[in-house]
Amino acid sequence: MHSWRRRATLLFPWILYWNKNKMIYYISLYASLAIFIIGLIYKTSAWFFCKTSIDSKKIPTSKRVLSAINGIILTILSTKILTLAKVFLFDCILQRKVLKEDFFRWLAHVLIYGPFMLLLLMHALGEFVTSAIFPDYYPTINPFMFLRDLFGVLVIIGFSLAIYRRFVLRPPRVKTNPMDWYAIILLAVIIISGIFLEGAKIGSYSIYEQMVADYAGIEEEEEDFKTLTAFWIEEFGTVAPKLEAPSDVKLIESGRRIHETSCADCHSRPQWAFAGYATAATLKGVALTLDRAGIHTFFRYIHFLACFIGLAYLPFSKFFHILTSPLSLLANSVMDRRHSEPANIATRQALETDACMHCGQCTSCCSMGIVFEEVQNVNILPSERIQSFKRVISGKRITEEEVELISDGTYLCTNCHRCTDICPAGINLEDLWFNMRENMLQREYPLFWILSPLSFYRGLMRQSIPQSDYEKPLNRARDAIVAESELMKSRERVLSLESVDREFQSRLLLSNQADTFSACFGCQTCTNVCPVVANYENPQDALGLLPHQIMYVAGLGIKDLTLGSNMLWDCVTCYQCQEHCPQGVEVTEVLYELKNLAVRHLRKAS
Repeated sequence: MHSWRRRATLLFPWILYWNKNKMIYYISLYASLAIFIIGLIYKTSAWFFCKTSIDSKKIPTSKRVLSAINGIILTILSTKILTLAKVFLFDCILQRKVLKEDFFRWLAHVLIYGPFMLLLLMHALGEFVTSAIFPDYYPTINPFMFLRDLFGVLVIIGFSLAIYRRFVLRPPRVKTNPMDWYAIILLAVIIISGIFLEGAKIGSYSIYEQMVADYAGIEEEEEDFKTLTAFWIEEFGTVAPKLEAPSDVKLIESGRRIHETSCADCHSRPQWAFAGYATAATLKGVALTLDRAGIHTFFRYIHFLACFIGLAYLPFSKFFHILTSPLSLLANSVMDRRHSEPANIATRQALETDACMHCGQCTSCCSMGIVFEEVQNVNILPSERIQSFKRVISGKRITEEEVELISDGTYLCTNCHRCTDICPAGINLEDLWFNMRENMLQREYPLFWILSPLSFYRGLMRQSIPQSDYEKPLNRARDAIVAESELMKSRERVLSLESVDREFQSRLLLSNQADTFSACFGCQTCTNVCPVVANYENPQDALGLLPHQIMYVAGLGIKDLTLGSNMLWDCVTCYQCQEHCPQGVEVTEVLYELKNLAVRHLRKAS
């Protein structure tokens, strides 16, 4: 087809041809592109609205947009552009982080991601991208015909490796959700239907007739048509009725001359399309029957429909990561919490939730992943937890039961940083989990997990949390513990021996670590080295009991006073007290055990 004709077909297909199939194709294409663009705008705009942390709730959307624009301009105009180029090449294109961890998975991912993107740009969007770069582009000439099949076969190989890894090798605890199945099925339909469509067209006599009538200007009754048909049967694999591959060399050479005059500019030898040609050769015995049944039309509709659905749904599906994962890698390469604008940090974190490809790499290396085998809560697994985080920050309605499951799964995280280090999309997962925990802690009921295993990390991050927000869950937990305690409600009461709880004392003595409190002789070393105590000008007023006093009251067996102390709940479990104790009292372990007893006491009372 001449270049002017191809451009006219692209811009005004229904005016030029009034061809029903072309009208359906172009209308569907433009509709899919419109939905894709609308979805892209919707998803990217959400990055500036989502409140990923407590701080981000105070940053207006307008400031986040302006900060992002300013940050992009300053980065491009600085030496950081070299860092971006390096990350784009090694991490986005060559997938260095994946290769470092697992060659098999890297091979599968590269064979899917690279060729699929090239197919998308070169073939699916060929009228817009490839035609703009190569004015003489046509999908049935080389190198485009050969490359299309090559990329398609590479995707199938990568796709097969990915299925083998996930369903045969079965990495530990990696889950396959409905979005994964959607991606698998849609990708398979697009590639396989494309190969069958190509094979059906290669052997189709009706398509050959239509092509000759449109572009060669030869009538079917003319001798030139017969010689050209003979050449195409011999050289191009066309299956014609009542005709067999001729043996007359002169006839074939005559057909070759006509082909070179009328068709060669638009059609390379179909053997270059090795996947489609092999399919055509396989179907050769039934090619005429399939052609009369319109099998090529069937595969055309299946292929285009799958492509258009995939394009329109891309911003809302797992496939969106083909755009957002590179953005996440690039953003994290030039940003950090200390030097970047808080507005840009919030936007980046919202972007990161869309960058997850659900590969399961973070789950495979999670230090707490083994707990999932005993506690069937998918929120323990990082790859599943990020889906819950997206629901939390998007403002979707979450039931109290779901909140409890999300909270329990999130609080088991040990902040080991493995998931962040290994994520091929460059997502700073540790920051997301911290923000998620803080979001959960601001809810109106006491959550205790944060007060023990994660209190140290939360203490380290205290400067990034508003003082009132930092203290709110601590006070709520303490108030829930001492709600029934008359002793704690009135600090001026004189203690009586009647307050001694022998059962409480005996339960505390059951732990080999906690029973060391009995060795305490009140030297106050633990109190003197405690960073929590040092944080207050009047620690006695703020904390109630100090660490050495808690050891003493525990020895007396006064449960209400022990469990209700603010010091017990403000402790960041830094182990400074335990390391410095001259008597070997395991002070931090005593506090751990007291917290556990407090939670059991509350649950029993309720």
